[in-house]
Amino acid sequence: MSFTANLAASPVAAAFSGIHWDPLGKLKLTNAEKSILRSGEDNPVDYTLSNVEDACMYARALLKVLAESSGPSGPSVKVSKIKKILPVDDALQLLYTDPTGVVTHYAITRLYEVIATLREKREGAPVSMETTFFENGKLFDEWRPLLRILHLGGGGDPFAQRGASLCLAYILLAGCPSQAVGSDFIEYSYVKEPLQALLSWISSQLQSSSGASVSLVTPTLTALVNCHEARYMFASSGGIGYIARHLRKKKSGSTKKKEAGASVQQLYELCFALWAMTYECNQSYSIRSSFARDGAVKSLCDLIKSAPREKVVRVALSALRNLAECTTDGSDPAGKKIIDGSVFLNDMITCGIMKQTDLMKERTWSDDDIKQDISALSKLLHNNFKEMSRWDLYVNEVMSGNLEWGILHTEKFFKQNCRQLEGKSGDFMLLKRLIVLVTSDDDDTASVACFDIGEFVRHYPNGKMIAKQLGAKEAIMKLIEHDNAELQRHALTSVSKMLVQNWEAVR
Repeated sequence: MSFTANLAASPVAAAFSGIHWDPLGKLKLTNAEKSILRSGEDNPVDYTLSNVEDACMYARALLKVLAESSGPSGPSVKVSKIKKILPVDDALQLLYTDPTGVVTHYAITRLYEVIATLREKREGAPVSMETTFFENGKLFDEWRPLLRILHLGGGGDPFAQRGASLCLAYILLAGCPSQAVGSDFIEYSYVKEPLQALLSWISSQLQSSSGASVSLVTPTLTALVNCHEARYMFASSGGIGYIARHLRKKKSGSTKKKEAGASVQQLYELCFALWAMTYECNQSYSIRSSFARDGAVKSLCDLIKSAPREKVVRVALSALRNLAECTTDGSDPAGKKIIDGSVFLNDMITCGIMKQTDLMKERTWSDDDIKQDISALSKLLHNNFKEMSRWDLYVNEVMSGNLEWGILHTEKFFKQNCRQLEGKSGDFMLLKRLIVLVTSDDDDTASVACFDIGEFVRHYPNGKMIAKQLGAKEAIMKLIEHDNAELQRHALTSVSKMLVQNWEAVR
């Protein structure tokens, strides 16, 4: 499975042919730099990159234009606010009213063309990414304007930020040891720090719930996760959790305004990034731990159950299969909980994906990879399910923090299992966890937690006093006036069970 990140056209691309370098004195271009820029306009990119000297000069000239046009004063006044492609006349008008904005977009567009052309060259070609952007094994200093553009003040410049991050990513990838064979002579230490800075910016954008912030970084992220070094850095910055949150569809009956979620294409790109991260699980305890801790399995399962487009299902299924089949390499930290495929399979069963895969077997799929993943994952799930008791399933569900109505949340289940809520050490850990889940943002989870606590109170000896001492009554009372009528009803019923001596008589 592969994914190529591309840069969309600038909204002012129609104005590029009207740029004249001589009047733009602010850019401080030398005659030689103006000449190489004109050569890039008048000839195919391949011609300008035909020898090492011209390729280096052209790339540096474009980066100098960026350095001078995107100064510390922030994004351009007008061009940065344009979202749709402008017709020629409107774009040319902006060239006269906001020339630095148009020139910034021009330089990024041409730089991306240079990079795309160099990346397509055969291995061993005299002109390459390494010969153009590295000097004596070291990353050249002219890359810095690309990073500065990412941190433009105000509302930023979406095209410039998206393009600058993608260009910087491809430049840095050329210097990573896990990438092209031709990069053996490059010193990774000069690449590591800017790569970390780029990934930190991506993580900061993913912390926002805005779809616009996600669209800024997904092209770059999908490019970077092909790299072993970048995957480790991204995971250490909390990236797996950030992606999982964007993939998660919040269910709520609240009348509060909901934030716009990710688009189908963004879901695919985020899923692709998560799938790529699963390839580090066998070698990294910390990455397996992140997947287990940050709700990634729940997000992937919910995504599959929501039946998005086939390409999203394909990559989500493949990610789940990789997690289900992952193993440890024997180097896990001593004393730590074992996290392997069986842990992830338990989480998947808790999320109800086993039934979903059985249903998916009956569907017609155009992609053979989906058929193979469904078959393999279904077999693993059923084998693992045979070894789990209903109580095991309940514990997994409560600890996952995502509760769903089913046979684990019934009067019969609690009659048979309420004493197990004591826990092996008698600390009522699961009951405490349920009380925490009463405050969940997910209304279904909060409703189920109210029901379970009410059933514990009914069936456990002295359950009323224990639940009250742990703060259950106070937590649930706050939900009695909740704007979700269903949650309000379950909260009222749960509190009533704590107050009424003979609940059966009341019913």
